Amino acid sequence: MENIFEERIASVNDFPNKGIVFRDITPILQDGELFRAATHKLAEYAKSRKADVIVGPEARGFIVGCPVATELGLGFVPARKPHKLPREVERASYDLEYGSNSLEMHKDAIKPGQRVVICDDLLATAGTLRACKQLIENLGGVLVGAAFYIELPDLKGKEKLPGLDIYSLVQYHGA
Repeated sequence: MENIFEERIASVNDFPNKGIVFRDITPILQDGELFRAATHKLAEYAKSRKADVIVGPEARGFIVGCPVATELGLGFVPARKPHKLPREVERASYDLEYGSNSLEMHKDAIKPGQRVVICDDLLATAGTLRACKQLIENLGGVLVGAAFYIELPDLKGKEKLPGLDIYSLVQYHGA
C-alpha cells in the first residue's frame, strides 16, 4: 500500500554543503483533505498515549501540533525560540547540524503530572525534541510520546531518546 503522505512530500536541498536534504511538507498543508488526514493520524496517536496537552516546537511544530490539540480538545503549548514569550520562562539549549539554539516555555504552561505529546514536522537528529523533553520534565510534565510527519531514521534521532515512543507518518531512508 502506497503512503499518500510520502507521495506528497518534496525533497529540497536545504544544506547541500553538509548533505542535508530538507523534506518540504508544504504540499500536505496546501491540500485541506490531506492536511486533515495527517492531523487525524497524529491525533489518534496522541489519544492512544492518553495525552493531556500537546507541545509544538517553533515554528513548524505550531502548524502540526495546534490542529492536533484542537481535534482532541486539548491545550496547546508552544516551545519558542528565546525572547519571544512574555512572563517567566524555562529554557533548554540544543545543538543541530548547523548550530546551537534554545527553546523556552512559560513556567506555568505544563502542570505537574500532565501527560504530554510533542508534535512536529520532522525528526532528524532530535536536538529540538531533546530540548522539549527537558522543558517538559523541568516543568513537572511526563513526556509520553512524540509524533512527526517525517522521520529521517538514518540521522538516528530516535536513538538519542531511548524508551520514548515515537510515531511518524513517513520514514525517509538515505537522508
